[in-house]
Amino acid sequence: MQKIIPHLWYDKEAKEAAVYYTGIFDNARILDTTVIEGTPSGDAEMVSFQLEGQKFAAISAGPFFKHNPSISFMVACSTAEDVDRKHAALSQGGFELMPLGEYPFSKRYAWIQDCYGVSWQLMLVDDSNEGQRITPNLLFTGDVCGKAEEAVEYYTKVFRNSRIDQVSRYTDGEAQKPEAKVNFAGFQLEGMSFAAMDNGYSADFSFNESISFIVGCQDQEEIDYYWNALSAEPEAEQCGWLKDRYGVSWQITPENMDEVMYHGSKEEKLRVTEAFLKMKKFDLAVLEKARLGR
Repeated sequence: MQKIIPHLWYDKEAKEAAVYYTGIFDNARILDTTVIEGTPSGDAEMVSFQLEGQKFAAISAGPFFKHNPSISFMVACSTAEDVDRKHAALSQGGFELMPLGEYPFSKRYAWIQDCYGVSWQLMLVDDSNEGQRITPNLLFTGDVCGKAEEAVEYYTKVFRNSRIDQVSRYTDGEAQKPEAKVNFAGFQLEGMSFAAMDNGYSADFSFNESISFIVGCQDQEEIDYYWNALSAEPEAEQCGWLKDRYGVSWQITPENMDEVMYHGSKEEKLRVTEAFLKMKKFDLAVLEKARLGR
């Protein structure tokens, strides 16, 4: 089971975007949809979907957070034609951050921001790579530029079944910003591949809640562990959400949360929603009592 799930926040377009993406990527489909009533944003639509065999989640919950390139998704493509096909689809209504072409690190590559603001890095790779096809990439910018390697070491210590696979650094004069150190780091958390880099160029964006990572926990002990290890901004703690010391957002949730929210009765969902809206860190015992109506 996928332990960490990328989560995308939209104003009203979550299901629309999910349908759009499932029409572009392989091994892709909508898994579940539901509406959570009575949130501060009103009725919020949730959608769970699969791209390249990987699980994603999204929510329509108001115009509070805008997507930017601080977190992008690196897509491993086995042919140049696949790069071109995905580029043509994802660039409609969007724009290029790095134009489609040949680069020292890939013979066919493009970095684009789609019509919903989500960023994708499309890259031709060796077709013998049959592993994870979509890799979240963290771009450390602004106040956290230069901390990519520190963050990778931190995350791999927090998460179990984790390791650092690669760290590549900028050469002298390669980055415009002297504080930028790492131009690529590959690592795994709970068996899921991630990438990180320091932004060598000036930029006015940073991590925000538009993209977060759901961590499914099997019990209260595990919720407590990840909460204590990751949370660094008390003012950001709400409804299972937290921000770490670098500004990346995480959702520390029970691993059966989807079962309740997508497949529970309307009354169960209303009771559970009312309960967790009062919480910062999730209390499993209270949530279970709410689900059962006790």
